Amino acid sequence: YLQEELMPFDPNKDKVLKKWKCPETGLLVTINRYDQGEAKVQIGPRILKKQDGSDRAPVKAGRLTTEDILWLYDIMDEIKDELTDLQRPT
Repeated sequence: YLQEELMPFDPNKDKVLKKWKCPETGLLVTINRYDQGEAKVQIGPRILKKQDGSDRAPVKAGRLTTEDILWLYDIMDEIKDELTDLQRPT
């Protein structure tokens, strides 16, 4: 029996293809692709603002609020269309 050799994660092969940010909650939604793999949607992290208006370090998305869900609902067709376009063979 042969065991496949696992390749280490290479951040240079991990690409963000499209990004959305909720202005009210800082929640990020991205479409990512690793190397030649399938494009996939990632929900999170969340980028919150400091009191001076600058961005804080990213934090886990955690539990989604009603505001997050309504925003996701509003952009869902755009996410679906982008992802579908990226899945089509060229």
